[in-house]
Amino acid sequence: MTKRKKRYVDKRNWKEYNEELVMRGYFYINPGFLEGWNEEIKQMNSGKIGNPYLYPESMIETLAVLHCKSFDYRALEGLMKSLSENYKFEFPVISYTQICRRVNVLGLDFKDKNDNIIFDDVVGCDATGIKVSNRGEWMRHKWKVQRGWIKVTMLGNKNGKIVDVIVGVETMNENFAFRKMLRLHHESINVAYGDGSYDSKKNFELCRQLKINPVFKIRENSSGKADGSMFRAKHAKEYKKIGYEKWAEKYQYGNRWLCTEVIFSAVKRIEGECVRATKKENMLHEAKMKFWAYNKIKTLQK
Repeated sequence: MTKRKKRYVDKRNWKEYNEELVMRGYFYINPGFLEGWNEEIKQMNSGKIGNPYLYPESMIETLAVLHCKSFDYRALEGLMKSLSENYKFEFPVISYTQICRRVNVLGLDFKDKNDNIIFDDVVGCDATGIKVSNRGEWMRHKWKVQRGWIKVTMLGNKNGKIVDVIVGVETMNENFAFRKMLRLHHESINVAYGDGSYDSKKNFELCRQLKINPVFKIRENSSGKADGSMFRAKHAKEYKKIGYEKWAEKYQYGNRWLCTEVIFSAVKRIEGECVRATKKENMLHEAKMKFWAYNKIKTLQK
């Protein structure tokens, strides 16, 4: 007799969710940076050597978010020109070349300046790919053209917030990136989720040293022997003993999807899954910027 699956119950507050989507559009067009332009420029130029800044960082951040929404740099210059002509006071219009330069050196910080550190956070790590062009798969299969892709390793929490992101070429070691992010943010992390690719002695031992509870899916062909890590062997033996379903229920393994897959799906749906840049360093920067833009919008919707 097969076990009957529980019916999915959508517990979302649709009134609040609808308002969040409305506020997303409000953020895209609302030029709040104009109100604090002079004060921000004054702070940016304090102690600066060389030519002073003319355009505030908050304006560049707003344009960067719009660029992730497929606005090219010339269109962004036109947008700023329209704002300058129709706002209550005119301001100097930035050129598209300067927008490009400023966006490509923009500091992408995933820390929420208006929020405190969330202690005992539940996080998950996984990797996904961002395409380097939007020309589809036909040329790849027909003419065997291999252009590669950008690998994004992300650490996210179950509330849908991105904790950190590391980008690289397709050969980047995501386990190395995971351990690097874990060392940076371990003070606020209690539980770390990962799929079978994170089942390694180094990952388990790092979690033990940092006092983090690892919930990594054990590989099916795992022997359960210590082989240098008693900590991993303990988790592997428990997994083998109770089986996947009971193990997943005990450790709430479904949180992994909230920490990773849900965010990946949202970023690619909202910001797109390909980059427009042509230089390698700018491609990597733009890929990371998509996740930064999503995080920024997600924070401002609240």
